[in-house]
This record gives sequence, structure tokens and C-alpha cells, in this order.
Amino acid sequence: MSDDLPRYEYVKLADVIAAEIASGKLPKGAALPGERAMTEVYGVSIGTVRRAVAELRKRGLVATLPAKGTYVIGSAESSA
Repeated sequence: MSDDLPRYEYVKLADVIAAEIASGKLPKGAALPGERAMTEVYGVSIGTVRRAVAELRKRGLVATLPAKGTYVIGSAESSA
């Protein structure tokens, strides 16, 4: 697949967060910022944040605990 192809914003955001996990900036067990905080940090809508987090869950990188938050459970290398 070519890197020139357009990608959805939520996929781009998921890739950015996955890179932060891979680099150790977000280590295993770390909590992701809340949805509203992520809209400010990454400059995207809350819908984009929600879809990106869902994508990260699908990739096995994070888990969400209702009323608790979203936590890193895997690394980008292990999901490749």
C-alpha cells in the first residue's frame, strides 16, 4: 500500500498514539488523557478521538474501563 493514499483522521490519530506507545512515551499501564483533553492536545473533534480509541482497542493496544479511563495494555511491536 502506498503512503500517498489519504487516510481518515481517526486512523492518523490512532497511528500517532500507537507511535507514542511504541516509543515508551505512553508505557504499558499508562492512562490515556480523557477524551476532552485529547481533543485539545491533538486538535481534533471528540468523535475523532472516540474512533481513534476504538481503533487502538481493535489493535490490542489499549483497554477502556467504564468510568475509569483508557489504559495502555500492549505495545505497537506486539500488534504488528
